[in-house]
Amino acid sequence: MPINHRKKNSRQRASHTQGGGSKKKHRGAGNRGGKGRAGSGKKGDCKKTMYWKERPNQGRYGFTSINPKEIRSINLTLVEDRLGTWVTEKKVDEKNGVYSLDLGKLGYQKLLSTGTVKNKLNITVNAATPKAIEKVSAAGGVVEVPGAEE
Repeated sequence: MPINHRKKNSRQRASHTQGGGSKKKHRGAGNRGGKGRAGSGKKGDCKKTMYWKERPNQGRYGFTSINPKEIRSINLTLVEDRLGTWVTEKKVDEKNGVYSLDLGKLGYQKLLSTGTVKNKLNITVNAATPKAIEKVSAAGGVVEVPGAEE
């Protein structure tokens, strides 16, 4: 048969300290050696083992670049999908079925090769993968990468 135990705090109602020792304790952080991870200093050997696993999450870790460079890229699939809206917004020129677009002006720095090309595209971009250039040229288009040596 199970035994029902009363909770400790119910037995300590109406006492001054409710099981916390003398009245002076539990005021600040003095009785327990500080708050949080305090007390794991030179002689706190039993506490140090608790934090060895968590080293990457403790304090500053690694480094951050002073000038982070974020390269915004776009796939060929998205270029094909957005061609119609770019033409209506007059961000892309279309002459005789050939679309000429500058991805730098549209906010992209790199052209990636995911997807298929159905239209003839003349693309100017800062960087492009070799496979993307190959796919665009197979469809009858051209990818111009200024500054790239051929």
